[in-house]
Amino acid sequence: MKLTILNLNNFLETVNACTGKVNMLCQDGKRVDINKEEAVQDGLRRQYQQNKNCLQVVLEIPNPKDYMSIVSYYAGDC
Repeated sequence: MKLTILNLNNFLETVNACTGKVNMLCQDGKRVDINKEEAVQDGLRRQYQQNKNCLQVVLEIPNPKDYMSIVSYYAGDC
């Protein structure tokens, strides 16, 4: 799922409430779990600020409940 994040704090709150992995797919093909990973989330914050409060991410969310939680957040945040 490809998302454009405009409200990073609320997005990360939603991610951190997930029970399973929330994998971000990197350009080099690596998968990085961003759920409750402060160091990774700090890097996302820096990118978000550099991109003038906009961040594009591609996510892979194996747990269907977590997937629906992020989809619901995204649909409500638009």
